[in-house]
Amino acid sequence: MAEPARTRRRPWREAPSDRARVRRIPERGSYDRGAADEILDSSWFCHVGFVQEGRPFVIPMLHARVDDTVYLHGSAASRLLGLGETEVCLAVTLVDGLVLARSAFHHSANYRSLVAFGLSREVPANEKETVLEAFSEKLLAGRWTDVRAPNEPELKATSALAVTLEEFSVKSRSGPPGDEEEDYELDVWAGVLPVEQRVLEPIPDPRLKPGVQLPPYLR
Repeated sequence: MAEPARTRRRPWREAPSDRARVRRIPERGSYDRGAADEILDSSWFCHVGFVQEGRPFVIPMLHARVDDTVYLHGSAASRLLGLGETEVCLAVTLVDGLVLARSAFHHSANYRSLVAFGLSREVPANEKETVLEAFSEKLLAGRWTDVRAPNEPELKATSALAVTLEEFSVKSRSGPPGDEEEDYELDVWAGVLPVEQRVLEPIPDPRLKPGVQLPPYLR
């Protein structure tokens, strides 16, 4: 698979500024680059925040990471497109479980989250198809070479944005509930209800041609 053109590789800041520093329960925070990459690569959607004409907006978008750059995929009518190079905030959350405590107050969730900041720019037309291939291969490796490539009208109707990430913070929680010491004597079930995202059995299109077999990457 061809790779999108890279921006000049820059290390993310090891010491975050005030905007990226974890303030509440800072011991759950991390600024480890590997942890940030793992969250980005494990998720399909992110939420992108930006300001347009003095008003805040947050849009859910598909994303794919290549080195220090996160590529965003959406419609050509996206609000972000008309802004040119602009600052954005990108957030991802992966929920791993519901934490059920003996008291209502101490209920929580086990999760991994990322908040990152950077500059977005529109991907040039001559790089767009390569970026879309990167999206396809992230979601389902092998699919791109199995289908018809996008034509010119389809490429024009699709937007791709590149966000060069500058700094970030990771925050996570894991493990059992933390109750008040006296509440451990209560006759209330407590523990963790695990949560996971998974794919199920493929459902064929009703108009699928007879004889078309399920491809190996879907088995």
